[in-house]
Amino acid sequence: MDEGWLDPGPFLRGVAWLDQGRPVRADPADTMRLPWDTGERATLPIGVRLEFTTETARAVDIHYRATVPGPTDGLRDLAHGFALWNRHGRLAEVYTEPAAEAVVRVELPRRHGPFIVHPPETQSPRILGLRGIGGPLSPAPPAPRWVVHGDSITEGWWSTRPAHGWPAVTGRALGWDTVNLGYAGAARGELATAEQLAGLPADVLTLAFGTNCWSRVPHSVPLLYETTRAFLDLLRQGHPQTPLLLVSPVLRPDAERTPNRLGATLGALRDAMERAARDRIGAGDARLALLPGRDLLGPEHLADGLHPNDAGHQVLGLAVATALRRAGFDGG
Repeated sequence: MDEGWLDPGPFLRGVAWLDQGRPVRADPADTMRLPWDTGERATLPIGVRLEFTTETARAVDIHYRATVPGPTDGLRDLAHGFALWNRHGRLAEVYTEPAAEAVVRVELPRRHGPFIVHPPETQSPRILGLRGIGGPLSPAPPAPRWVVHGDSITEGWWSTRPAHGWPAVTGRALGWDTVNLGYAGAARGELATAEQLAGLPADVLTLAFGTNCWSRVPHSVPLLYETTRAFLDLLRQGHPQTPLLLVSPVLRPDAERTPNRLGATLGALRDAMERAARDRIGAGDARLALLPGRDLLGPEHLADGLHPNDAGHQVLGLAVATALRRAGFDGG
């Protein structure tokens, strides 16, 4: 690498595992046990970002490689933007054309750090290096590591920017390092995923799955109750005392009272998950908390009847932050 370019490793946040230096969101040594859809989504660097401080730099250059969409690729029309944020909001956004390898420059305002740069996740960018223009950069101070697992809602679908997904909202509100293990179309309580989470370092954990257990792979009420209990049991084998919040499924109007192929409504499945969590809490798991999801969002917060819009992600993210604070989970 040319003189002046810094190794991105110390600046990267939201990293779960590395596969030959590339951030991935499932254990690369354990992919054969995962469903195909989980493995596919795990290759996308959702939530991976750069965080840094500087006293004098007026800009940052980011050297990266990314996938270039083909002429018929559905992702071709998505904005290819690098967004500059701090904990209080967006500061700037730079748009470029997708390129196999390129350098993008992001101008920095004075004295508004620490800074966060969210790259365009859909093109799977791999950061090769960064450098300060006009002054040095330093990695942002370490923060509590919050690992959150869920489905497409957790992955951030229908949010208009990576920074707008509810886990990003929660992480900024709390000042935590969010590790987003949301898998669109998946997250059905797969026990292999529970075992991977059990081996992943975390200061705080959150589980937010269940809606795909109504339709994508239908569960009965007894099955989801036992699946939730087993998932929690396996997770606790690696994290016996780690603060853990379970968020049951948010509102899904078409599923609330509609039976799936095994006769379970989403309302009944939600009750099963919540009952499994309460039973474990009642049995002595004092570091487990429950946030019922049914009333966190209204129909006006849903972009397509299932996924939150930006306002919905904001509401959900702040509700989770409040629940974590009320449970006394400070990430220390």
